[in-house]
Amino acid sequence: MLRIRQNRSRVLFQPTVLKVLRILQNIVPPALIRLSTPEFRNSVRALRPSVAVFDCDGTLWSGDAGSSFMQWSMESGLLSREACDWLDARYRSYLRGDVSELDMCGEMVQIYRGLREAELRAAAHTFFDLYIAPRIFPEMEQLCTDLKTAGTVLWAVSSTNNWVIEAAVEHLGIPADRVLAARVRVVDGVATNELIDVPTDEGKAVALDRAGMKNPEAVFGNSIHDAAMLALAQHAFAVNPSQELLELAAMNGWLVFQPESPQLAG
Repeated sequence: MLRIRQNRSRVLFQPTVLKVLRILQNIVPPALIRLSTPEFRNSVRALRPSVAVFDCDGTLWSGDAGSSFMQWSMESGLLSREACDWLDARYRSYLRGDVSELDMCGEMVQIYRGLREAELRAAAHTFFDLYIAPRIFPEMEQLCTDLKTAGTVLWAVSSTNNWVIEAAVEHLGIPADRVLAARVRVVDGVATNELIDVPTDEGKAVALDRAGMKNPEAVFGNSIHDAAMLALAQHAFAVNPSQELLELAAMNGWLVFQPESPQLAG
């Protein structure tokens, strides 16, 4: 599998740094700034940002669409049995820590090599209706509507494949040409295994920089894999944050917002 190399010397949030932060927290516990729904909405609107950047999985909707689409692809027959067996083994290795986040995210796009992009886009729209649509955070959907109405340019950044992300964020008013997601080259309408980009960790900051956003006005993320792009922001918001991101939010003064869990049918 083709791998993208990144300059790890620029990564600011390695586990050793987090251990130091935890020690400092025990000495002088930093205060988290948690916002209610009205406070969150008003805080963002008051910024009047010209550009707002959103992580997707866990930020705009609950759950991990990347791994869920992988599982759905295996169950629905989109992938061959051979591909399913290989991917299942790799994912188990990833969960054990034997495969990196970067490699796993890339391989979860490369696995669709040889399939027609039209088929993949159709599958992504079906998956959106079944899995993502019911899990969109209503507060985040409303925020996207508010910002777009006010003239803010919205961007989405994700390590999930671009077919799924483009199908999902279209519903939130973000067009495909403002999606920075994991993707492979498509030749004659067929997906190859040639990686173009895998925006995760420092790669998200690199992707934004490459798109001309060195210091975006508002950035929203939920996990440690969003830390590098949150650090670029003039105003960073930790939405539905993981414990690791909460620690960084406290140390950096990032605002924290916990949306309500979507009510799933059944």
